[in-house]
Amino acid sequence: MTGSGEQFASLPSGIDICYETFGSPQDPAILLVMGLGGPMGWWDPGFCNRLSSRGYFVIRFDNRDTGRSTKLRHHKVGRLDVIRAFVGVGKPPYGIGDLADDAFGVLDHLGVERVHLVGVSMGGMIVQTMAIAHPERAMSMTSIMSTTGNRRVGWQHPRVIPALLSSAGSTRDSYVERSLRTSTLLGSPAFPGDEELARARAYETYDRGWTASGVTRQMLAVLAQPDRTKDLAKLDLPVTVIHGLNDPLVHRSGGKAVANAVPGAEHIEIAGLGHDLPVQLYDTYIDAIVRTAHRAVSR
Repeated sequence: MTGSGEQFASLPSGIDICYETFGSPQDPAILLVMGLGGPMGWWDPGFCNRLSSRGYFVIRFDNRDTGRSTKLRHHKVGRLDVIRAFVGVGKPPYGIGDLADDAFGVLDHLGVERVHLVGVSMGGMIVQTMAIAHPERAMSMTSIMSTTGNRRVGWQHPRVIPALLSSAGSTRDSYVERSLRTSTLLGSPAFPGDEELARARAYETYDRGWTASGVTRQMLAVLAQPDRTKDLAKLDLPVTVIHGLNDPLVHRSGGKAVANAVPGAEHIEIAGLGHDLPVQLYDTYIDAIVRTAHRAVSR
């Protein structure tokens, strides 16, 4: 089983979103939403095929400012904007709500009315926002290594801040080397990754349209996000929250806050898991996603 190949959804907003699907459109849909700076390729095709084989129509896509989706280069941003956003000053070019609208635009393009939502990190923030904005379209939600938007939870370990703000240089190779350093910093101590696979993924990420300014604009959206705690408490759908106990980018308190906010949420914490999707845990993630989707069917 393979994907449909890259296609584009041209949204009314003027944003073009690159996406790919796996499986039959006749099956229930699962939307996979990636995190900060991550193109859809960070949802490994093997993961997507394995999930699709469980009887689902799997959709992955590039958020705006990543991969082959629209880059908003006319919005000039820099490190000073990030520092200002950290202290709550300034207005970002767009917010998490706009990224959620992009995702709905992909679903509309595909004719998908209702969907099982799965998001990682910033993607978790996006799917939470989607479920809050249009609960009638969300059948279930799996939020992975994410948080509520409350700044008192889900904080970053101080050692990762310099890496987030460091320059990736001006060449393809300098970006890849920085990506490998960041992967090591954020990775899972109990589930080590393959360096050559990580290097290949970094080259693919760069070649498909990585831009430093795009990552910065997404980071500003994350920093300016609202606290969704009260709205999450109003959700009435099956929810599973997955978080690593060794996550240096989004402290485990972020996942706990999401799980505590949503009535009846299943909360899974994994020892030795950092801020990544180790191949060793693919079955764990997929089983949780499918179990959550089944809870929606049995309601």
